[in-house]
Amino acid sequence: MQANIDATVIEEVFRKQKAASMRLKQKTVQERLDSLRQLKEWIKSNREKIKEAVWDDLKKPPTETDLTEIYVVLSEISHAVKWLPKWAGVHKIKGYLPLVGSKSYIQMEPKGMALIISPWNYPFNLAIGPLVSAIAAGCTVVLKPSEMAPSTSRLIGGMVSEVFREEEVTVIEGGPLVVQTLLSKPFDHVFFTGSPAVGKSVMKAASEHLTSVTLELGGKSPVLIDKACKISEVAERVVWGKFLNCGQTCVAPDYVLVHETEADRFFEEMKVQVRKMFNPKDRGTANNEDYGRIINPQHLERLQDMFSEALDKGAQIVVGGEVDKAGNYMAPTVLREIRTDLKLMQEEIFGPLLPVLTYSDIDEAIAFINSKPKPLAIYVFTEEDFFSDYVLTHTSSGTAVINDCAVQFGHPGLPFGGVGQSGMGKSHGYYGFLAFSNQKAVLHQKTGFTPVRNLYPPYGFKKRKIVSLFLRFK
Repeated sequence: MQANIDATVIEEVFRKQKAASMRLKQKTVQERLDSLRQLKEWIKSNREKIKEAVWDDLKKPPTETDLTEIYVVLSEISHAVKWLPKWAGVHKIKGYLPLVGSKSYIQMEPKGMALIISPWNYPFNLAIGPLVSAIAAGCTVVLKPSEMAPSTSRLIGGMVSEVFREEEVTVIEGGPLVVQTLLSKPFDHVFFTGSPAVGKSVMKAASEHLTSVTLELGGKSPVLIDKACKISEVAERVVWGKFLNCGQTCVAPDYVLVHETEADRFFEEMKVQVRKMFNPKDRGTANNEDYGRIINPQHLERLQDMFSEALDKGAQIVVGGEVDKAGNYMAPTVLREIRTDLKLMQEEIFGPLLPVLTYSDIDEAIAFINSKPKPLAIYVFTEEDFFSDYVLTHTSSGTAVINDCAVQFGHPGLPFGGVGQSGMGKSHGYYGFLAFSNQKAVLHQKTGFTPVRNLYPPYGFKKRKIVSLFLRFK
């Protein structure tokens, strides 16, 4: 659909999906599985088109698109296909003595009409991953991909029109005005991925209809490096996790805290790993097709402002620093001698700038992490279980990884999501299925008999004694 879509078109789509939502509720698990398998086959058959579209939008290396866009989505579908019969089945609940003779169970039912608003940084993955969960749950879906990734948005629109009926899944393209119009409708669930600032607006709009929300946001995810670890291995994993997708990743490390005794070695290893991955001898980093680009000039300018402020206030470049405005290019850049009042340390960076600070005491480092809003992820590098356990029990984050970076997103069996300002609700696998499902509690009482009847009014001596007996065992 066109970016200048009329509000009446949105109203018509909403009307059709509302009528279809009750029919979808009657769909068998097998029919949902068939839809997921058709989606999977389309993706596998159109893999090259997906890579071309993402390249057009982000100059993302094709192999990186295979790994972080296509593979992750296919894994999500395969996981759902394997486990959906169990997820969607009746979940029996053990009996309860005061209700002896009754049967209790949880019946999963689709929430109904879902709205998915996806971002530009992983334009295929972060649109289709939630779609998989919504289909598995049996919801209708209006999918609003990012207007900042137009090639991928058009491809998703074409895919959806080939695989699904319009009243079941519809793609609506457009900018903020389209989002506002969509959010004015009483959807049954809204799934949003983006910044905390926009997430607050989404939640406010959803509250007008008491619509449930899943908010996948971001924040400043720290890396905490113990003095007892292999620094070369740490640097390799931090470089990959940080500069993947040119740093435009919600779970990317946002800053590093390294023990002061290991700082110099860490900086040297970071130089080695950046040059190894992104600066082969036959071409400079700026010509490296294995490294992406900033999404647009506006985001590059924002990053340059952060970078310039840091340098003006004494930050030193460890590696990187090159910028090419014409190509929306910023080199993988590591900075030291960082002041904590910098924008780099106050705002989510969402780009290839990595500030590194040192610490001398673990409680000092933890206090610094806890002085900021709860992050989407914490990355801890150590060879001591005590160290990682101490960090995890003294901090709060949506996810955590020991001795690696960013890999948690690729595990379909783990719940993914933030806490506090980094998000609300969970996604992926069973947890994504739950996000789009109503867990309906059902208690089936026998006819002609219920022990509760012995407690109906009027409340005489005998009934008071029965209630007192119940209370004695609680």
